Amino acid sequence: VALHGHVHDFQAINFSSGHPATIVSGNGGDNLDVARLPGRTQQVAAQAAQVDAAQAAVAEAQWKLDQKRVAAPAAGRVYDTLYRVGEWVQAGNPVVQMLPPQNLKVRFFVPESDVASIATGRTVAIRCDGCPADVPARVTYVSREAEYTPPVIYSNESRTKLVFMVEARPAVADAPKLHPGQPVAVRMR
Repeated sequence: VALHGHVHDFQAINFSSGHPATIVSGNGGDNLDVARLPGRTQQVAAQAAQVDAAQAAVAEAQWKLDQKRVAAPAAGRVYDTLYRVGEWVQAGNPVVQMLPPQNLKVRFFVPESDVASIATGRTVAIRCDGCPADVPARVTYVSREAEYTPPVIYSNESRTKLVFMVEARPAVADAPKLHPGQPVAVRMR
């Protein structure tokens, strides 16, 4: 670059406020000449190897950090914590137990007189305390075997106490409205 009749190999422009731009000349050309001397290629190769080693160390540190950060395989509700802060956990052991929304089911019992009207796929309405509206669910299982509501001794008089277990699953979007073990009332639709 030619400036005021002088040729500069290396330059830096300084744009200070209120001052005209000035060219600062350095000995960059001299350093470039030194870098090209015989024997310097080994230094360049050594520096490149150090850069590669540093990048590998960064990648390893990132991998170790990623291994310490564990994410659940699916969204769900944590319903049990197995370990507390400070407790030792053996590698591979779960720390919490989760219930994904698609695994939530409502189990209820219907009398023998109503079991014939219930089929897999039928929609039911689930009402719970604190639910602003009924939660729709689809029947996924109807037991083939009758049970007795305890305590009962089998007799013809206690036949009215025969019940069949039915399971229904709410939609994934509605599942968070219900809690495991929560008492519910089920109405056929």
